[in-house]
Amino acid sequence: MDGVVDGYQTQMRTARRNVSLLAATQAVMGASSPLSISIGSLAGYELLGDDKSLATAPITAFNVGTACGAVAIALISRLLGRREAFILGALTGACGGALAAIALFRADFWLFAAALVLIGTSAGFTQKLRFAAADTSPSSYKPKAISWILGAGIVSAVLGPQISIWAKDLLAPVTFAGAFICIIPLALVSICILSFLKLPAAKSSAHGLEPARPLKEIVLTQRFLTGMACGICIYALMTFVMTGAPLAMVIGCGFPTEMATLGIQWHVLAMFGPSFVTGRLISRFGAEKIVAAGLFILMACAIVAHLGIELWNFWGALVLLGVGWNFGFIGSTAIVASSYRPHEADKVQGFHDIVLFGTVALSSFSSGRIFVAWGWSFINLVIWPVTFICLALIAALLFRRSSARA
Repeated sequence: MDGVVDGYQTQMRTARRNVSLLAATQAVMGASSPLSISIGSLAGYELLGDDKSLATAPITAFNVGTACGAVAIALISRLLGRREAFILGALTGACGGALAAIALFRADFWLFAAALVLIGTSAGFTQKLRFAAADTSPSSYKPKAISWILGAGIVSAVLGPQISIWAKDLLAPVTFAGAFICIIPLALVSICILSFLKLPAAKSSAHGLEPARPLKEIVLTQRFLTGMACGICIYALMTFVMTGAPLAMVIGCGFPTEMATLGIQWHVLAMFGPSFVTGRLISRFGAEKIVAAGLFILMACAIVAHLGIELWNFWGALVLLGVGWNFGFIGSTAIVASSYRPHEADKVQGFHDIVLFGTVALSSFSSGRIFVAWGWSFINLVIWPVTFICLALIAALLFRRSSARA
């Protein structure tokens, strides 16, 4: 018995050390995402000619890159190891930041979009941090591990937008080029942190575990389908509204760029701020109920956005959008993480993230077109049907669980 206790304590110490390093990486390298999102569509808008409906195409490129990164890291992790894969992801982000600055100097819209693909690919690698933390933690610690990784996004939420505000004119007269150059030092600091990481290899069936199930069998379970569907809908909805918000504030309502950037900062803070308690709430109430709470908060976001177009409407809606995403996405991730075995992780997570970020890419692309065609109010109307569908899925999962207990 003492050996079992000692083994568990050793596992917990290792898990906490890894989570600390992964959280630090999330805090630093994760800043490139809010940096790019807060100014990407505005930079694209300046580079475009008459057809401004493509203004959000760079953000779409970012999300396409994220989807590609989700697949690439699963393959690279198998070949090189997860730590090396994360380091390669950081290097990709540095290359993307440099290319984005070059594109802005050349006033080349499509080269800028290509640069955002590279930055997005790096973000796809960063998205794997939450799963790496969960996979190397005991079952009881998984929700907290995921929460701590996402909670580190508080630093990213402040760092990314503040860099974009401080450095957007650093290489004047080319606006925003200096901000993207700053991704390079962020990547280098992340690589230094990752060099101390020691992630154990994923276990396989050769070590006495059950054989890995076929991917089709895993993804067709109700639990996985519900977690993935809710995670995709919540993430895509958040991206859809968030991508349109800077355009609505600056182009539609005439607010200064700094106000839009600060709005995104408050939004990202709200996305990650609750993460320190979300894991505890999931442990106490269950992931399904926390997802449901997130969906109701997203409905409140729609209500605030519909009330007007003052600054407080935009910022209030963005904050509620962030909190709703936090509860909904962390809860959905916990549902997905409980639907597979550790040695099934890579293929399941790769499938999950390619579908997730592929859908997110479509949502960001459609956001710009819908804003130009129908305006900000229509963007927020989309929240209602999506949240109702997700609530129905969560209710069905809860009903099945209660029936199984009876």
